[in-house]
Amino acid sequence: MLNEMLDFLASSHSAFHAVKNIKQLLSDGGFTELRECDLWQIEKGGRYYVTRNLSSVIAFIIPEDEPDCFMLTASHCDSPVFKIKENAELEVKGKYIQLDTERYGGAILTSWLDRPLSFAGRVLVKTDKGVETRLVDMDKDSLIVPNVAPHMKRDINDGMKYNLQTDMVPLYGDFSAKGSFRRTVAELAHASEEDVLGHDLYLYNRVKPTRWGARNEFISSGRLDDLECAFTTAKAFTLAKPSRAIAVCAVFDNEEVGSTTKQGADSTFLTDVLGRISGSLGIGGEKFQQMRASSLMLSCVNAHAVHPNHPEFSDSANCVYMNEGIVIKESANQKYTSDGVSKALLRYILERANVPVQFYSNRSDMPGGGTLGNISNSHFSLNTVDIGLCQLSMHSTYETAGAFDVEHMINGMKAFFEASVIATDDGRYEVR
Repeated sequence: MLNEMLDFLASSHSAFHAVKNIKQLLSDGGFTELRECDLWQIEKGGRYYVTRNLSSVIAFIIPEDEPDCFMLTASHCDSPVFKIKENAELEVKGKYIQLDTERYGGAILTSWLDRPLSFAGRVLVKTDKGVETRLVDMDKDSLIVPNVAPHMKRDINDGMKYNLQTDMVPLYGDFSAKGSFRRTVAELAHASEEDVLGHDLYLYNRVKPTRWGARNEFISSGRLDDLECAFTTAKAFTLAKPSRAIAVCAVFDNEEVGSTTKQGADSTFLTDVLGRISGSLGIGGEKFQQMRASSLMLSCVNAHAVHPNHPEFSDSANCVYMNEGIVIKESANQKYTSDGVSKALLRYILERANVPVQFYSNRSDMPGGGTLGNISNSHFSLNTVDIGLCQLSMHSTYETAGAFDVEHMINGMKAFFEASVIATDDGRYEVR
């Protein structure tokens, strides 16, 4: 399954392509596609998925018996990148053509310099009846963001501060490339230039995913955060046997920029889907609230492994290492949603499946950022625990993680989706 994930990473050059590949994974696993614009007819024992904006997807499995609860995972499919602006071409002294870009999310800027780049995303095309979305991927070495030589900038190795408007602009071609970008985009979309009405296009690193290390124990790739969690949860979902829970696997877009979009974790997407499921199954308000009280959500976003060059950046006791299992993340200020209850419930499930677990907290003087859990919980409140797999170089264009952790995560998520929880009192739970 590791090679399958590396293939997934190699072809998921944008959030749109990641969701396309997850849809294929679900379809191959016997899931039926639903559309938000259609009337849903959901049956017991059914396996379904629905997308929003073509960049977020929620899949769910309906049990044959009366459901006890919801068992949910949430991950995200976007990564820190550079988005190409609408009027893309920039001229430099009548000699070069650059592409005008804007940073999306908190990228490590130096990781974008001096390496082959390309672009992928979606194009909106005019048709006889309206507008149609078409995914595009240039899929060739097309651009480079060149560094400045130390002969011209003597302090380049002394803490360089990069200006997004001037230092991070990719070179697209010599002056003969003028006017060709929009034409190239139209050709990729199999449309005329006049019929291209809009696009969402993003740069990506062309270096392929690889497995390496003295024992082949590491993997490196672009977009490991958070496509590793997106793939492993979706793959486990397709392998899981039905339980007494309504199992839900959600992959959201726009986590890197706050999730406040119609398809992000801070939207109504999850509650809309859960509401339509409940309505189709005749689950009324009282039963729905009973199920919510028993439910458990996993917010699945990767964690920071101890850095070999800088172990001092990790907490001395609550630190994690690649290839040592699923990470449960905690924070006293609730930047992570894990608490004693949610942590205990997940540990019970994972220990029963013999899946290794480790625990992460930030250094007390280095608080981290929030994740999907807090955001989703503001719309659908339930016991939630923040988890992930640990990695190095988070937010680089080329990140590193443990090769053996992929199997740990798939086994753990399969056990999670096959479990169900019943709240018998406030603070007392039965795990089936």
